[in-house]
Amino acid sequence: MPQDVPPSSGSHRAARQNKRAEQRGSQAAGPKLSSRRLNLDQMHGRLLVAGMGFLAIYGAVALKATFATVLMPMEPEKRQIAPQVPEIPKSDPRGEMAGDFVLPSVKRATITDRNGQALALSLPVAQVYANPMELIDPEEAAKKLKTVLPKLDEAETVRRLSLKKQFVYIARDISPVQEIAINNLGIPGIYFEAGERRHYPLGRTAAQIMGSVDIDDHGIAGVERFFDQRLNSDRTPLRLSLDVRVQAVAHDELAAAKDEFSAIGASAIVMDVRTGEILAMVSLPDYDANEFNHAPNDARFNRAVTGMYEPGSTFKLQTAAMGLQLGVVHIWDRFSTIPIRVGRFTIRDMKTDHFAPWLSLPGVLAYSSNPAAAHIALDVGAQRQQEWLRGMGFFNRVPVELPEAGRPLVPASKNWGISTVMTVGFGHGVAEPPLAIVRGTAATVNGGILLKPTLVARDQQDEAQTPDAKLRPVAYKPDETDNGDDIGAQTPVGTRVLSEKTSALLRKLLRLDVTVGSGKSAEVPGYYVGGKTGTAEKIGAHGGYLKHVNVSAFTSVFPMNNPHYAVYVMLDSPQGTAATHGWTTAAWNAAPTVKKIISRVGPILNQFPDTANKDAIEASLAIPMNPSVPTGYRALGPGNDPGDPRNQAHSSKTQH
Repeated sequence: MPQDVPPSSGSHRAARQNKRAEQRGSQAAGPKLSSRRLNLDQMHGRLLVAGMGFLAIYGAVALKATFATVLMPMEPEKRQIAPQVPEIPKSDPRGEMAGDFVLPSVKRATITDRNGQALALSLPVAQVYANPMELIDPEEAAKKLKTVLPKLDEAETVRRLSLKKQFVYIARDISPVQEIAINNLGIPGIYFEAGERRHYPLGRTAAQIMGSVDIDDHGIAGVERFFDQRLNSDRTPLRLSLDVRVQAVAHDELAAAKDEFSAIGASAIVMDVRTGEILAMVSLPDYDANEFNHAPNDARFNRAVTGMYEPGSTFKLQTAAMGLQLGVVHIWDRFSTIPIRVGRFTIRDMKTDHFAPWLSLPGVLAYSSNPAAAHIALDVGAQRQQEWLRGMGFFNRVPVELPEAGRPLVPASKNWGISTVMTVGFGHGVAEPPLAIVRGTAATVNGGILLKPTLVARDQQDEAQTPDAKLRPVAYKPDETDNGDDIGAQTPVGTRVLSEKTSALLRKLLRLDVTVGSGKSAEVPGYYVGGKTGTAEKIGAHGGYLKHVNVSAFTSVFPMNNPHYAVYVMLDSPQGTAATHGWTTAAWNAAPTVKKIISRVGPILNQFPDTANKDAIEASLAIPMNPSVPTGYRALGPGNDPGDPRNQAHSSKTQH
């Protein structure tokens, strides 16, 4: 067998060297592993701290958000929500809401009627504009905008968005809903500008009174223009004297009459004769106040204050009032109804069914005699007639809060001859707006006070006060620069033009016109209406009077035993019908329209028919058609010389 060979000394040396090398390697690697492990531990600690920090931060944010949105919601800052969210008024200690609900972003005040019904208000809107330099694709932008704005002209919008400009308008007066929808489209370069738009929620109601505003929200017509500064500086609602219920009735009845008699225009007014407050003012044709810019001129024309019409026989009331107040005539005086020849013209009555060549003053008004009224005017004379009419405001614009109030057409003093005196005496030769006639009528029945008509609501006065206490006259001179700053005072502004005694007498004369005279078709049982008819021939384009083309009007007051409200109706160029037997006079069309209005608005105004006391009331208003002549007086009329004896009779004893 082979013998084992012991390893050589070289092999053992190599093994020992390897072993020592391994030991040295292990000793060298030990410090490196320890250092690496230490670094890893430190990193883990730092990550844990950072994680805990982030957790604490997120926890704090979440906790704050929970408190801010769920547990204890915070009120957003005013500057963040003011343009979009209305301010909610806080409640008072009684739990009631204090203050008015207003939109912070709306600057122009609301206009309401006397009962708080909104007639004009401003709505928050936005204007959409773009910076074409920031747009990526104008065609795509226009296409998207078209989905929200259906009326948008897409081709024109693409053209404008392609311009090398930094500002172009896209659309104006868009609603908040459209603003949000456009914003959600996410089109770069599209921006919004806050604005407001005037809105008239009742459309045609009092359109000519409201007027309108321009694109910058400044009034351009009506009360919007008259009170422009006030509406833009004080956001408290402006409360008008109008009552939309009365306005609606007057509009409905007037429109029905206009259609029935095929009139080319019409006007109606309801006014409080104690305060001058106008409760209704209608002019037809009219328009939707929201379409002011598209309304025809004829519809925007306010016939109640801008239209000038010869008043016709409604002016005989002023002639009678003038003669009585000046002491020139008395109710027992009689005046000729025989036609008067003046140059190539003849003054005559349209109807002569009274058959009497002479009429006393009550008959002159009841039967509406033109020649008789002309004689009264001649007795007064040119100078005193002018002074009277000027004092009654018939020479100036009616002082009402409407810029459109026109100046009446009256002859120059140098042309005020005998023919003018006579024709003006029965309502021809001058042209006045309907509101001037209503104002004059009110002064004859309210105790003799010429009031300043107003479209602004006055504080309601104690109904227990006597009529004289309510009026409390103060001096007033019409001022065409009046800006309405004094409107709203508790004491009506006016001046005495008639004595109370004369006013009481005129109430009886006006009542007589309705009970037995030309205004019988205006009678409303229990309301004791008084009034005066008026029919004037229209003047043609060439200056002459047009036969059978009339302006028919009826001015009235009710109840005549305690005058509260004046009601006036005017029809321009009415046509005869089978029911009127072809007649176009006021007794057949305007007076019946007044009757319908009074019967409907009476209860609205807390005026109810009084039939229980009919006999006593009628007796208090009664006046004979031919009053007897008191002892010591010599009446004007047949059997008396028209010269000095008549004047001497008047100078000895006069009635004031």
